[in-house]
Amino acid sequence: MVGASSLQPRLLSSFVGDRLVQSRQPLAQLFHYNPGRKHVSMQLSKTFSGLTNLLFNRRNNLDEVPDGKRKSLRPGKLSPRRPVPNHIKRPPYVKTRMAPGIASGPEVHDLKGIEHMRASGRLAAQVLNYAGTLVKPGITTDEIDEVVHQMIIDNGAYPSPLGYGGFPKSVCTSVNECICHGIPDSRPLQDGDIINIDVTVYLNGYHGDTSATFFCGDVSEEARNLVKVTKESLDKAISICAPGVEFKKIGKTIHDHADKFGYGVVRQFVGHGVGRVFHADPVVLHFRNNDGGRMVLNQTFTIGNSRC
Repeated sequence: MVGASSLQPRLLSSFVGDRLVQSRQPLAQLFHYNPGRKHVSMQLSKTFSGLTNLLFNRRNNLDEVPDGKRKSLRPGKLSPRRPVPNHIKRPPYVKTRMAPGIASGPEVHDLKGIEHMRASGRLAAQVLNYAGTLVKPGITTDEIDEVVHQMIIDNGAYPSPLGYGGFPKSVCTSVNECICHGIPDSRPLQDGDIINIDVTVYLNGYHGDTSATFFCGDVSEEARNLVKVTKESLDKAISICAPGVEFKKIGKTIHDHADKFGYGVVRQFVGHGVGRVFHADPVVLHFRNNDGGRMVLNQTFTIGNSRC
């Protein structure tokens, strides 16, 4: 099978990689995480994407927003790292605290591997669905992380983000202008927020990776349209996947649909192979490109795309 999964409208399901400059941004820079400090945040400038301008109406003052009620995103406090029982199998990178980057070679599976991938993907989807039910004004992303963490370990799996290159939490929660890989903290969700929840579980030696974007309370029509078009482009990209199809057709499909509605595509983040390793070849670009490579039978990879 060619693997790609989605449950709800989502913005992005990638983790690291900057194909445009032929280098991978270190996680320490990407997340701006210092283990000796109490605060961490995903570092994205306001010029990085027009998503901020869409949600915050191009205000010069970073603290101003159109309705005058919500301030732009600021990191909250980080809670201590949550423990994982010793009997649960850990991915190799957890011991080293080093981000392994994208492994060479595609993730192609035999029948047993396919069964394991289905199981890990199924659990990730169940966790994601439940996490989405928690989204409401007043809940903190750290509280969502706590529930996700417990549900994953209760099912005998390891939360893949925890310890990946020093990442301190078990799920990525990206609110509003945070494009992806936001770190759960003490900030309460506010009415009108949108939040992407990115869940990956490591079960029986295989990673299952999925994400979705959820609405918190009364969300603006602009934000709803952004998520709608993003979901549509994702569905279109998934529909063309089959053995022998060129990977570059994914980027063209996504980019073409975005163009119809006047949206751009964030190019700095990518999809990736997933399976026995968290991030593997191929690097899946979400915009028009001339990269080579074709899909093969029983290969698994993620497709993620973000709009601006």
